[in-house]
Amino acid sequence: MPTLLHIDSSVFPASASASRSVTDAFRKVWEEQHPEGKVIYRDLAADPVAHISAAAHTAGFADPDTHTPEQAAAFAERVGLIEELERADAVLIGAPMYNYAIPSTLKAWLDNVILIGRTAAVENHAATGTPTVVVASRGGSYAPGTPREGYEYVQNYLRAVLSDTIGLDVTFIVPELTMAPHNPAMAELVPLFEASRERAHQEAATVAKQLAEQLATKAA
Repeated sequence: MPTLLHIDSSVFPASASASRSVTDAFRKVWEEQHPEGKVIYRDLAADPVAHISAAAHTAGFADPDTHTPEQAAAFAERVGLIEELERADAVLIGAPMYNYAIPSTLKAWLDNVILIGRTAAVENHAATGTPTVVVASRGGSYAPGTPREGYEYVQNYLRAVLSDTIGLDVTFIVPELTMAPHNPAMAELVPLFEASRERAHQEAATVAKQLAEQLATKAA
């Protein structure tokens, strides 16, 4: 049965997190479609991976036989994360916008799994083409035509690393205006937030079903 790699990075619990509520909606439908499937779950806020170190970085460019003990230990952790990605039939990532960018914990995970010669700068590696759903929530709106369009660094960055660098097949779900219920200055935007939230949950369910059908067809 298919394996889903599910990664959350919001610092907030599910009850207070827009990205977690949508990834949960996706995962619920996914598990309904794959009751005997496997989910590899990483909560990067509760259990962060190590930020890339000199030892972990240099080990990626050196013959394993030459690794120092420090390099070997750091590289083993990177390989473990990479193997999780390689085993996944689909990937689900919660990526809220913090100060115009992704959480540092998610950046740390990416720095570990992007490895030249294995997941990057090589054609048709084990994770190439893996369907990947990114829930890119944000407190305001950074859509084309909005005043803050130029500050949209989450989708642009993740498209560059996940799609262009690793070669994953990326779909974005974007719940926005999530600060509207909490910021009096955004009170008039609450209906737009509610519509965006509902649309994001519907998209999550739809995409989960579509991926299930695609994987079933592929396996047949």
